Amino acid sequence: MPHFSDLLRTATPLQIVGTINAYSALLAKQAGHRAIYLSGAGVANACFGLPDLAITTMNDVVAEAKKICDRCDLPLLVDIDTGFGGAFNIARTIKEMESAGVSAVHIEDQVSAKRCGHRPNKEMVSQDEMVDRIKSAVDAKNSLYIIARTDALQNETCEQVEERCEAYLAAGADAIFLEAVTDISLYARFSKKLGKPILANITEFGKTPLYPLEQLANQGVAMVLYPLSAFRAMSKAALDIYTTLKEVGTVESKLGAMQTREELYKTLDYYTYEKKLDNLFKKT
Repeated sequence: MPHFSDLLRTATPLQIVGTINAYSALLAKQAGHRAIYLSGAGVANACFGLPDLAITTMNDVVAEAKKICDRCDLPLLVDIDTGFGGAFNIARTIKEMESAGVSAVHIEDQVSAKRCGHRPNKEMVSQDEMVDRIKSAVDAKNSLYIIARTDALQNETCEQVEERCEAYLAAGADAIFLEAVTDISLYARFSKKLGKPILANITEFGKTPLYPLEQLANQGVAMVLYPLSAFRAMSKAALDIYTTLKEVGTVESKLGAMQTREELYKTLDYYTYEKKLDNLFKKT
């Protein structure tokens, strides 16, 4: 499996698509993507039916990451929120993620009782406290790629955020994740100022416009994240099916929008498994 830093050298920028479970990861690979993502919001929303308000735990996220890594060999970036605790908790999180097969993580500078990055009233920890988080993560890692996420653009000047990012990189972070960017030129500004990879989060219905890939490339963006695009589409489609069943009593009119059984089997490599059973237990 290629290291995240290797992918960045061969992709301009690298698209990283959200996969809320192992099957989604297989679909992303089938579509030709080279890197995938497990969102903290995705785990909370899809696996627990909860909002993204720091309710889920490290073990919750590790369990979902392992399911994906066990089934899909694409490099996986995982959202570890604020690290799930103090220095030793962060170190444990890093070790557990590496053990699960995760390739990269991002850790953020919100307070532990964090909020969705595109909601109001976010609170930041001090620059020093975030630096300590990063130092704890870097000290614990083997080869994990560590991205420092900052939500401070909502509350601080660009100069203050730049100072934060420089400190995060000096502490050992490999890249910077700028959350809730509303001016595309900020990506170029931070890329030039910091000289390190910048991640742009292109999430629907949030603060950041849905900038096209080419425009982001022109601004020096190294990674473009689409955290929940597929999940949102899946959820909308599922509600449509449930509603149709309730109101009409059949989904025959919706078959064209469904994945066929044969397409499912192809994604899962079903026939290989079936052939294995046949060979193991064939009648003599």
